[in-house]
Amino acid sequence: MASMPEKDQQILQSHAGLIHRVVIGCQNLSLVPDLEEILDTATANGWTGLVRAIREILKGRRDTALLRPLDEEDQVIVTAILRGLQDPATLPDLNTKPDPGLAAPALAAMVHAVRRGDAQALQVLAAMAETMLRSGGDMARLSGIMHPLISGEHDAEKLTKGMTAQGEALVLALLEELAKLEAH
Repeated sequence: MASMPEKDQQILQSHAGLIHRVVIGCQNLSLVPDLEEILDTATANGWTGLVRAIREILKGRRDTALLRPLDEEDQVIVTAILRGLQDPATLPDLNTKPDPGLAAPALAAMVHAVRRGDAQALQVLAAMAETMLRSGGDMARLSGIMHPLISGEHDAEKLTKGMTAQGEALVLALLEELAKLEAH
């Protein structure tokens, strides 16, 4: 995985649990009783193309034509699933945590798009915030500041209240990225 672009590595680490569950489910669906619930939640959060491809994989389909209708992030996930079915050694490490520093540009882009009226970005950001909330800790606090960020809040002290140093660093990086986007 080290030879992949950082963005792809971040996607894989963020979705490692799902990727592993699907690979296990292809071998024995009874071993992942929560998979159907996860796929239903993903569909409800707008990940319909990804879920459609995963359901095809669970039915036994393995061709790369599954990738054609998918966006870049979904392609990375589906490719990892297909590769993991062929060689489990290629699956992302479940113990490696995503680098929060890599999240700042993506989150900033989403917040910026929502500020400009992008309804799809709002849906995706809402789904991300829901996931962050369930994660607890700094991620839950980050979820709680999404609305103020969208509304234009820039006060780092207010936004980082109660966060660890790592959470504060992420919010500061996010604010820096937002400033760059607003300057253009």
